[in-house]
Amino acid sequence: MIEKAAGMWGKAGQRSLARSALVEAVEQYKRALAQIATLPTAPALRREEIKLQVALITPLIHVKGYVAPETKAAVERGRLLIEQAEALGEPPEDPLLLYSTLYGVWVAHLFAFNGDTCRDVAARFLALAKKQGATVPLMIGHRLMGPSLLFTGDFAESRAHLDRAFALYDPVEHRALAARFGSDPGVTILSYRSWAAWYLGYPEAALADANHALEDARQIGQAATMMVGLACTAWTRRLCRRYAEAGSLADELVALADEKAGAYWKALGTMMQGDLLALTGKASVAVQKITSGVTAQRSTGATVLIPSYLSFLARAYADLGRFDDAWRSIDEAMTAVETTKERLFEAEIRRIAGEIALLSPQPDAAKAEAYFERALAVSRRQQTKSCELRAAMSLVRLWRDQGKVQQARELLAPVYRWFTEGFDTRDLKEAKALLEELAA
Repeated sequence: MIEKAAGMWGKAGQRSLARSALVEAVEQYKRALAQIATLPTAPALRREEIKLQVALITPLIHVKGYVAPETKAAVERGRLLIEQAEALGEPPEDPLLLYSTLYGVWVAHLFAFNGDTCRDVAARFLALAKKQGATVPLMIGHRLMGPSLLFTGDFAESRAHLDRAFALYDPVEHRALAARFGSDPGVTILSYRSWAAWYLGYPEAALADANHALEDARQIGQAATMMVGLACTAWTRRLCRRYAEAGSLADELVALADEKAGAYWKALGTMMQGDLLALTGKASVAVQKITSGVTAQRSTGATVLIPSYLSFLARAYADLGRFDDAWRSIDEAMTAVETTKERLFEAEIRRIAGEIALLSPQPDAAKAEAYFERALAVSRRQQTKSCELRAAMSLVRLWRDQGKVQQARELLAPVYRWFTEGFDTRDLKEAKALLEELAA
């Protein structure tokens, strides 16, 4: 009764995935596929094999990693089976199966970051969705375009796509899609939209989206969605300089990822913990944590966010007086930005390089000023007002110390006046205090 056994293993995999037993789901789907492989081929079995092969992708993503060889092989196998079935005149009854394999291709390029390919695959996904006109593919298509544009530095357009995605999202109808597209689409959309909002200069909107995303993730109670929600909303709080809140979420992420054998999420959480230790004056422990997290993340094949964390590592090294290590790390971060085109943190990486130049045993004001100017130019090109404010403050402090008070005030005042919200955040409080000092 091999065919019946395969069906039962498949149902077991579905149930395990639904209750966040990710390791068990992987094993059960594999057993179902192994049973089918022993049977003579037939249309019904081909359809069942496609369903099981595509279903295997989601638990693999979280257990092995988005770009692990096993995950990529599962995606490629699913795509190949669909192509073969179509060639036989047997297209899948469920059109979302093809979209699930396209998602697997896209997400691999997001996490082993390749900016051009990431945008290209998202654009192909969205074009196919528009051609078919169905709500779910359109919603997912905009959800993929959002982070593709976000990570490549097109923040305003990213937010526009995420707005469209969220407008199409129905929490009642679409929560089951987490089993097909890695995590709950609504939580993911809100999480990335919170990043876009902060970068564009709307910290209150960013925190509102982050809070909404985390609340929904907790309500859904699915481990994969929780790991996405914890990681993304911790980053939002880190951007808003709410370090204690971010640290609590990072600790929760590491614990959950450990429990569910989520290798990528544990590595990311470890890097977050290290960064937050550095930001709260514990640079020595921070270096070990960030280095360990970067090594663990790279072992999954992922490189996304590595430029950001290399810059955090560089700042921690500088705080310890290890300037050769600091410059090596910051140079590696800047090179990664140019080679992968991951421009999410580009302005901040340049600004941090300027801060390191000033912390050096022989402070180099000219070098620092050049980095701050570059950070300003990048933030203006990207329309990232929050990064522009930080770059302006770094340059203004340098000019203030050089006695260029009027020039400093003229730079900072219009940037500060642009903001319409978030005046209780640390960045805006510091900018206001700096302007008052310059006016004294």
